[in-house]
Amino acid sequence: MKVKAKLKGDIVKVKAMAKHDMTTYDQAKKKTGNSEDANFITRITASVNGKIVYEMSTSQFLAKNPIMKFQFKGAAKGDKVEMTWTDRKGNTETSKGKIK
Repeated sequence: MKVKAKLKGDIVKVKAMAKHDMTTYDQAKKKTGNSEDANFITRITASVNGKIVYEMSTSQFLAKNPIMKFQFKGAAKGDKVEMTWTDRKGNTETSKGKIK
């Protein structure tokens, strides 16, 4: 996952891209014959200094390698935004981006 964060005034603007194939139920059924092989991101969270600033549940309809943009208040330059995604199979990936 790539994470970029910029402080403008008192608002931090974050742009992140999660690298994931986002295999839908239909795609899995066509490929393997079993829709249960579908695997897509189901949850994404972002935190700064241990405080959650962004949280979302997702579905199979999110694009491959999805890009997310969000903003929040309450952080300073030099703090790190830590983002984590979890997919349907329980795999996780965590990345950090320093607020500039």
